[in-house]
Amino acid sequence: MSEVVHAPSEVRRARYAVAAVFTVHGAVTGSFATRVPWIQDHAGVSTGQLGFALAFTAFGAACAMPLAGSITHRFGSRAALRGLLALWTLALTLPALAPNLLTLCLAMFTYGASAGMADVAMNALGVEVERLLDRSIMSGLHGMWSAGALIGSAGGTLAAHLGSDARLHHVLAAAVLTALGLLACRWVLDLHPAEDEEPPQRFALPPRSALLIGTVGFCAVFAEGASLDWSAVYLRDRLDSSAGLAAACTTGFMLTMAVARIAGDAAVNRFGAVRTVRADGVLAVLGGLLIVVADDPAVAIGGFGLMGLGIAVVVPLCFAAAGRSGPNPSQAIAGVATITYTSGLIAPSLIGGVAQATSLVVSFGVVTVLAFGLVAFAGVLRGAERTVGTKVAPQAERVPDRS
Repeated sequence: MSEVVHAPSEVRRARYAVAAVFTVHGAVTGSFATRVPWIQDHAGVSTGQLGFALAFTAFGAACAMPLAGSITHRFGSRAALRGLLALWTLALTLPALAPNLLTLCLAMFTYGASAGMADVAMNALGVEVERLLDRSIMSGLHGMWSAGALIGSAGGTLAAHLGSDARLHHVLAAAVLTALGLLACRWVLDLHPAEDEEPPQRFALPPRSALLIGTVGFCAVFAEGASLDWSAVYLRDRLDSSAGLAAACTTGFMLTMAVARIAGDAAVNRFGAVRTVRADGVLAVLGGLLIVVADDPAVAIGGFGLMGLGIAVVVPLCFAAAGRSGPNPSQAIAGVATITYTSGLIAPSLIGGVAQATSLVVSFGVVTVLAFGLVAFAGVLRGAERTVGTKVAPQAERVPDRS
């Protein structure tokens, strides 16, 4: 990107604008997730077929995320994010319209592709704002994503409770979220490449540093996916808990992650990314051990809470480190995002497979071992602690981003 000086007020506005974008992005996910049973019934697919269709979400994201860098290079960061975020919010309408398995797979592929490209674009902008501010904000941004997901799921829960048609619900939600997203994009940074900067290759492999960073993200997202999808089942089948208590455990896990992410920047700014992730990795391991040895629901719920606290800030810091790991932030972020999306895809099915062959206790033993990877490999996130380039000038005048 071209080197420009941004006024402090401009950067502050950009921070709040990117936070709003993260919230909108999360709200789409929450709105969709709550209506999956309606979508399954409307498409007339079995549970196995539904799982097959949902896998196309990650497949679409993995295919499309490398394109985000090229789009940003061509149109600039603001226009690219505006278009990609609108594509994502409008894609919310597609799954509920699908009448059969084939169209549902196509809808989920498009849904995942638009989600992934918008994800890369907004994280790249978040990394740039963090660099200019010279302090950690990525954890808080991902906390806003979690808050948006909770808001979207609350609206979807209400719509489902009222028995509303998911097609109408998602059209209305998409219209509102598209408007909010376009409004927020007005104040994000408008960055353009330097005149002599080569456009990124569309499907180039991510740098080696991004692969190492992605390994840490893989461990965290695996634990997140396992806990979100299997915590309620664990309490019900392993500890004979009521359905209400089992569901409350999953909701509590989500809330714990959201709060920890919003508060996580303070810890990162004080202790640094590496020490924060190592300490959080210890919490995640302790949480996993509590889950494995629990013979009482309260102990297991406490374990899942510690797990949520331990993994909450890891992915935001992975994106921050990736964005500073080489000359092409979007390419590095796309590489890390692809690895984490893959982890989120395989975690629930792998946990189920291990549980089928052995037990849920053994499954969460695997999760605990992976959580130890946060402690062992936290050093690769050292890049998230460094500020690269020029800081904000105290009395800088706004300079157009295009050279």
